[in-house]
Amino acid sequence: MVVKINSMGIYGIEAYAVCVETDISRGLPGFEIVGLPGIAVKESRDRVRSAIKNSGFTFPSQRITVNLAPANIKKAGALYDLPILVSILTSMGALTNTFDDAVFIGELSLSGELRPINGVLPMAIEAKNLGFKRIFIPFDNAAEGAVVDGIDVFPIKKVSELISVLRNQTSTEPYKTITRDTAQATFSYDFSDVKGQVLAKRALEIAAAGGHNILMIGSPGAGKSMLAKRVPSILPDMTFDEMIETSKIHSIAGTMLNGQSLITERPFRSPHHTVSPAGLSGGGTILRPGEISLAHNGVLFLDELPEFSRTAMEVLRQPLEDGKVTISRVSGSISYPSSVMLIAAMNPCPCGYFGHPTKPCICSRKAVNQYLSRVSGPLLDRLDIHIEVQPVKFDELSSNEKSESSATIRTRVNHQRKLQLERFKGTSITCNARITTDKLHEFCPLDDTATTIMKRSFDAMGLSARAYDRILKIARTIADMDNSEVIKRDHIFEAIQFRNLDKKYWN
Repeated sequence: MVVKINSMGIYGIEAYAVCVETDISRGLPGFEIVGLPGIAVKESRDRVRSAIKNSGFTFPSQRITVNLAPANIKKAGALYDLPILVSILTSMGALTNTFDDAVFIGELSLSGELRPINGVLPMAIEAKNLGFKRIFIPFDNAAEGAVVDGIDVFPIKKVSELISVLRNQTSTEPYKTITRDTAQATFSYDFSDVKGQVLAKRALEIAAAGGHNILMIGSPGAGKSMLAKRVPSILPDMTFDEMIETSKIHSIAGTMLNGQSLITERPFRSPHHTVSPAGLSGGGTILRPGEISLAHNGVLFLDELPEFSRTAMEVLRQPLEDGKVTISRVSGSISYPSSVMLIAAMNPCPCGYFGHPTKPCICSRKAVNQYLSRVSGPLLDRLDIHIEVQPVKFDELSSNEKSESSATIRTRVNHQRKLQLERFKGTSITCNARITTDKLHEFCPLDDTATTIMKRSFDAMGLSARAYDRILKIARTIADMDNSEVIKRDHIFEAIQFRNLDKKYWN
C-alpha cells in the first residue's frame, strides 16, 4: 500500500505543495528516493534510517521507494526528512494514516531531534492557502510559523514527541505568538548626534519621505557612512504586509534570528565592495536571494561605490528600475522583490580631497576622471538625489547643542508616507519614487512658474527623460513636505539642486 504524506517546497519566494509517497514492498533491501531530489534530499536516507532506529523502532529490511511529487521540480534541502520518516512509520503500521489535513517539514538529526530549517514562513502561508489545518515544524521555527493565522502550528523537538502527539498519547496545544507587535524600535544611531550637515540631513529626510535613491560625495571623514547608518532611524514604520513580504525573503535566506517571528524593522544591508554580482543579485547552485533582495523594503548602502566591480554595479540597474530582480539559469528562472532605497557613498577622487576647501588633491586630472568613470551614467541617472557632504567646521563639531532627533524626523516622514498612500490608493504605487511614467502628470501637477523653470533647466542642463522624471518625483516629495498639492517654483528649484553634482564631477 502506498502512503501519502503532505509536505512543502520552496521555489523562489513562493512555496508549493509536495506529496511524499512511500511504498514498502518485498525484494532485496533498499531505500530509494525519486522525484528529482537534490544531494541533501538523497542524504535523507541515512538521517531517516538512524532517526527511526534511535527512536525505538526497527527499520524495515525491505525495498523502500519514496517519491517526491511533483517530480518535475528539483527538491533541495533537508526539510523532507520529517515527512519521509512519518510516511515510512505509517507504512510500517507504527502510525495510523489520518494526516490528510496536516503538513510535515523538518530536518532530522541522527538521534531523532528536529533541527531548524529555512523558509518556514512562506511554507506555512501556502499550507494555509491550500486548506491544510495543521503543520508540524521544528521547535526553533515555532515563532516564525505561528505568524500565520488560520493554521495550527505544532513545534516538535524530537521524533518521540511527534509520535506521542500523532498517537494522541500526549495532548498539546498549537503554538501561539503575537504577530503584530509594532512597538517603537530602538536604534543605535540617532540624528541628534550629528553635528552640522544641514543640507545632507535635509536631503536624507526627503529621500526617506519619498523612497528616493541618494548618492553622497565627499572627502574621507566628512560623515557619509555616519549619516547613512542613521537613515533606518527615520524611515517610516513598516506595514504588516511589508513585514510579511520582507520576512519571507529572510526566512528563505536563513537570516531570521532564532525565535524571531517577523522582521519588524526595515532592513539595512551594507555589503563590502568585494561582493560578487551574484552576491548582489542572488543566485548560486540553489537560487538564493542576494543583497538587493535582502534589503527589500529597506536600505541598501554601498560605501565606496567606485570600488565595486563594474559588473556588480551594473547588476543594480534593472532591479532599481523594476523593483524586482530576475535570476535566470538553465534550471529555471526566479524573481525576487527588490524595492529598496539605495544609498551610495563615494570619494570625489582616489586620494579623496578633490574639491576639499583646505586639503589639496594630489591626483592628476586623468586619475580623477578614471576614478569617476567607474560609475556609469545610466547608474547615476537612477540615483535620484546627488549631494556633496562637506567637512564639518570646528565650531559645529565642538558645539554642545543637540541636533533634531531621529524620532522627530521620523514623525514627519510617517506623515508624508500616509499622504502618499492616500494619494496612490487603488494603484500599485507605494511612494513618490515609485510613480510610474504614465501617472507623472496626474500626481505631479506644476504651476505655470514651475513649468517654465523646468523647461529652461531641461534645455540648459541637457537632462535625460529619466532625470526629468526623477526631478518631478523629488519635487513631489518636497511639495508634500510643504503641504502643497501643486508643485511650485521653490520645490522645483530645490529638486534641481539635487541633480547638479553629476554635471560638476562627471561634466
